[in-house]
Amino acid sequence: MTDIGVLRRIAGPVVVASGINARMFDVVKVGNEALMGEVIQINAEKTIIQVYEDTSGLKPGEPVENTGKPLVVELGPGMLSSIYDGIQRPLPELVKKMGDYIKRGVTAPALDYDKKWDFKPSAKVGQDVSGGSIIGSVEETPGIPHFILIPPNVKGKINEINAGKFTVNEPVGKLDDGTSLYMKQTWPVRIPRPVQKKLPPTIPLITGQRIFDALFPLAKGGSASIPGPFGAGKTVGQQQLAKWADANIIVYIGCGERGNEMTEVLTEFPKLTDPKSGKPLMNRTVLIANTSNMPVAAREASIYTGVTIAEYYRDMGYDVALMADSTSRWAEAMREISSRLEEMPGEEGYPAYLSTKLAQFYERAARAITLNGKEGSVTIIGAVSPPGGDFSEPVTQGTLRVTKTFWALDAKLAQRRHFPSINWLTSYSLYPPVLESWYAGNIASDWKETIDSVQTILQEEEKLMEIVQLVGSDALPEKQQLLLETARMIRENFLQQNAYHEVDTYSPLKKTYMLMKILLHYSVMANKALSQGVKISALLKMKSKDKIGLAKFDKDYEKLLAGVQKEMDAEFHSLR
Repeated sequence: MTDIGVLRRIAGPVVVASGINARMFDVVKVGNEALMGEVIQINAEKTIIQVYEDTSGLKPGEPVENTGKPLVVELGPGMLSSIYDGIQRPLPELVKKMGDYIKRGVTAPALDYDKKWDFKPSAKVGQDVSGGSIIGSVEETPGIPHFILIPPNVKGKINEINAGKFTVNEPVGKLDDGTSLYMKQTWPVRIPRPVQKKLPPTIPLITGQRIFDALFPLAKGGSASIPGPFGAGKTVGQQQLAKWADANIIVYIGCGERGNEMTEVLTEFPKLTDPKSGKPLMNRTVLIANTSNMPVAAREASIYTGVTIAEYYRDMGYDVALMADSTSRWAEAMREISSRLEEMPGEEGYPAYLSTKLAQFYERAARAITLNGKEGSVTIIGAVSPPGGDFSEPVTQGTLRVTKTFWALDAKLAQRRHFPSINWLTSYSLYPPVLESWYAGNIASDWKETIDSVQTILQEEEKLMEIVQLVGSDALPEKQQLLLETARMIRENFLQQNAYHEVDTYSPLKKTYMLMKILLHYSVMANKALSQGVKISALLKMKSKDKIGLAKFDKDYEKLLAGVQKEMDAEFHSLR
């Protein structure tokens, strides 16, 4: 029986209907153009709906139809290399239908219903299967098998399974109870997909960015936030992570960002080459674009759409990195919807449930044993855009309470052209204690001691800077002058990294370690020379230390650094 009501009130993206028997989060079709919306509040006979499209021109009295289903995403082959809007409508398909400007009420299936995929079954007739079981695979993009999973709430014995070419809507097999098996499944976006067991975050997500990997690491299955003011480099930082993080799949959500920034992502990503496979980076990327001029309700949904897609690939046993740029725009969408609902505002007008929503999103990050016994992970990295760079505002503070890695961007560093402009004094990571054994076993046994030494020098420099501003560095004791020089070398030769240089854009962990070691080697040898009576001026004029920075831009960095160390030791020997 069709459940149709009547539109009663319109307040921007929030509308009120009566006469429908809806449940919370049911998807409804609003007005004569059947605009897509979602039930967000029920008050007696009134049903309050947030509409995912522009409501201009709607008027009371138009019909409202309840579908009786929640907002779901279609999951199956064909998502990789796709570009979706916030409610998983494929933007290239919408462009074909209506040009560059999206009209209202237009829909398109998230997956290509006409494309035939070459399905290779791995399950056998008579095999017992349950939610998450792998029954076969297709090659979604070159080199990336897409494993076909049994939906989480289905189980039984395979009665029939076929190899060959099928569309996502054609059954590839059947269970003994008559249930047809498809390559496509759907899942409600607001409900996390189930796993067998969550694992501790003991493996680092290698990003190739020295300041992240060394000083403030992130674990696979962990969560991180990048707060920073306008122009500090959030988007470039996110794009660097998307390009270089050692995840199998990337989900990039442009949530409420400016159109030109998303245009840069959409035009640049298809041209990028995946350093692991040599194939286009888009082969393992899903882009979700919901720019600042798109409807705010769809922006609120885009975060959930992205994380559900990420969880689906995790269930296949992949490591997935999700970039959300930016959660502040998501929170602003919630604030706008909340004000239309006339809810009691919390701090700075944000809804009282802001912290809960942030926690629910970031808690979907996990490294886990999936229902089929494979190991996969979803790592969430969220950019935050605090107004005026004020980290005390509610979104930043709410994010800090639930994320374990905090990469604080600093406008002053950006103005000095120090990139990535991560402030090494205010940033932190809570993962090093659990990652310590991995670094010790895979990179170097003294990794932790090396990091501690670098951080100590940078912290000591900060303490001295106030004195330097008053009396100048020449008035300091020679030992402190040497510390300032070492800190400068660390900042310029180690922390600074050129995202646009073909070599320096990615720094392997071995290179990161070797750079730290040679900088600390200079510090140790120079302090020893000072204690033996060598003048500070001679130590500052050493030519070998100025060559350390060249290693950042050299592919054969091991040979170069070995030569620099040899030359440095010879110089120190000649100073005695």
